[in-house]
Amino acid sequence: MEERKGHHTFYMSDRKEANLSGVQDVKSFDEQEIILETELGVLLIRGNGLHIGRLTLEKGEIEISGRVDSLIYTEKKGYGKNGESFLARLLR
Repeated sequence: MEERKGHHTFYMSDRKEANLSGVQDVKSFDEQEIILETELGVLLIRGNGLHIGRLTLEKGEIEISGRVDSLIYTEKKGYGKNGESFLARLLR
């Protein structure tokens, strides 16, 4: 059994509202895409009309609203490798 090294939750309602915990940093965001560093990896959220309603990095919590179309997780260890952006590696 793999040892759990962090705690991260993601609750979403009707693809319109999401609450996350275990968020360490917001790498970038706009209305179509939010990139978050979580305790268990980097999370890319894509959609339309995305908005960050509440962000409390001290507690590791964030609330997101808007239409969520996709969620993509990557391992934290590969983030920023050789100066290459997360998005560049994702679209390779």
